[in-house]
Amino acid sequence: MSDSISHQPGSRSERGRVIAVMPAYNAASTLERTVADIPAGSVDEIVLVDDCSSDNTVEVARQLGLTVIQHERNTGYGGNQKTCYRYALEAGADYVVMIHPDYQYDSRVIPVAVELIRLGICDVILGSRIRTRAETLEGGMPLYKYIANRFLTIIENIALGQNLGDFHSGFRAYSRAVLEKVPFEKNSDDFVFDSQFLAQSVRFGFKISDIPVPVRYFEEASSINFKRSAQYGLLTLNVMLQYWLHRLGIWKSELFKEKQPQLID
Repeated sequence: MSDSISHQPGSRSERGRVIAVMPAYNAASTLERTVADIPAGSVDEIVLVDDCSSDNTVEVARQLGLTVIQHERNTGYGGNQKTCYRYALEAGADYVVMIHPDYQYDSRVIPVAVELIRLGICDVILGSRIRTRAETLEGGMPLYKYIANRFLTIIENIALGQNLGDFHSGFRAYSRAVLEKVPFEKNSDDFVFDSQFLAQSVRFGFKISDIPVPVRYFEEASSINFKRSAQYGLLTLNVMLQYWLHRLGIWKSELFKEKQPQLID
C-alpha cells in the first residue's frame, strides 16, 4: 500500500473530496491487495463498513489505516451500502466510489470515473466487466452468470432506456447530488439494492454511463451462488416492472417518490 494515499477524514483535494466506500463481509484475505491497488492520490478517504464478518476483516482494515464502521448485526449487502453512503454524505464527499473489497475489480479506473463525473459528463459511472464474450468467459466468469447477466442487461436497457454493458458491477461511482436525491434508504437490504438504485437514478433524471474495468475471478473473490443469482434476477425484473407501473401512473411505488424534506424542530 502506498503511503501517499490519505485515509484521514476531512482531507480534500483540489478536484473535490473523493471517498471510497467498501461494503465488507469476510474480506480479510483480499482487503490489503484491494487497498494497495487504489492509485495513490485518487481518493481522500477509504471507508470500510463491516457487516459482522466472522474473520479478522476489521483488524486488517484498522492496520491499513482505513475508517472502519462495524455493524452490530448483519444487515445484508444493501443495508451495508446504506451505511456507506450515509457516512460519505456526512463526511462531505463530493464523489463516492463503491468498490468491493474482494480484489476483483481493477481500481486503476477510479480517477477516470471521478473525472467523468467532475466534468459533468455523467452522474453515475458503472465499471463494466463485459467487454467481449470470449474475454469474460476466459477470465473466469461462470457461464450461467454470463448468460443471466446478458439477459438481465438487455431487459434493463430496454426498460430504463439506457445503453449500458453491465448493470450488475461491484464498481460504481456517484456524484454527491445523486446520493442526496435518490431515496436509497427505501431500498432493499439485499442484493437487489443496486438494481433499485439505478432505476431510481433514471427516474430522477441522472446521467448514467459505464467504463471498462478489468476483473479478476478467483476462489476468494466474492460471488453469490446459482440459487441466489436466480432470486436476484427475478427481483431485478420486478424492479423494472415497478419502474414502469410508476412511470405510467398505474401504481406509485415508494422507491420512486421524492425524498421528503426533513423538518427541523
